[in-house]
Amino acid sequence: MRKIAVIGAGTMGNGIAHVFAQNNYTVNLIDISQEALDKGIATITKNLDRLLAKERITNAIKTNTLNNITTFTSISEGVKNADLIIEAATENVDLKLKIFKQLDKEAPAEAILATNTSSISITKIASVTNRAEKVIGMHFMNPVPIMKLVEIIRGYNTSDEVTKNIMKLSESLKKVPVEVNDYPGFVANRILMPMLNEAIETLYNGVAGVYEIDTVLKLGMAHPMGPLQLADFIGLDVCLSILNVMYDGFKNPKYAPCPLLVNMVQAGKLGIKSGEGFYDYSKSRKAEIISKQFN
Repeated sequence: MRKIAVIGAGTMGNGIAHVFAQNNYTVNLIDISQEALDKGIATITKNLDRLLAKERITNAIKTNTLNNITTFTSISEGVKNADLIIEAATENVDLKLKIFKQLDKEAPAEAILATNTSSISITKIASVTNRAEKVIGMHFMNPVPIMKLVEIIRGYNTSDEVTKNIMKLSESLKKVPVEVNDYPGFVANRILMPMLNEAIETLYNGVAGVYEIDTVLKLGMAHPMGPLQLADFIGLDVCLSILNVMYDGFKNPKYAPCPLLVNMVQAGKLGIKSGEGFYDYSKSRKAEIISKQFN
């Protein structure tokens, strides 16, 4: 597999494209929005410049990485010669099912179809295709160029051969693949999201403030960032979506999202991406100023 198509030029999509291109794969980066594609390439360029400044790559590697990426606004054109297609669109089940129906019709018959979903059933996504044995989850972590882990999620019908090939492919990217089975939230978010939700509940119930909760986890549990800061970094809308998927999948009240999280998303307070969440990012992307709502 040398020809890779990535659908979605947002945070995860451009990060995945970057990693493949830097490791000498040919990448077609696809998004319906030319603006999103331009922004994605600008982000990749900025991240490469950062690596260049730290002398982790050479100028030749930067140039070669960018030359390995071609952008498309048409899924049909972008996937027609791909060996592997990785969908990295918004975490919305209806959108993903629509994309996979189209991919099944338009991608080469031998192509593997992967999704970067962080919570949605691989088996459900595969069910809208005629190649369920070739559908698999590749859940990269954010930021993709930095984080080593890739969760490899087998759907109910994913073949051993496809799983083995994707594990090897992930290792070729200098990543550490971990194979998991297909249950809501997989491993990473099944454990992470209830923790973030409980931190929000702790704030909601008045047990402690934003600074205090994050400090306890950073200094007491050696987490690199506090849970409320991490929720802001991920995006509160994304956290809510994942919790809803797990709550619907398990029908267990422990996964029910905190009312405070629901209200913040409805109010457009989504974290870094909107400029405000538990922290105010209007002056800095660092979590230094607590949002007025929680002062």
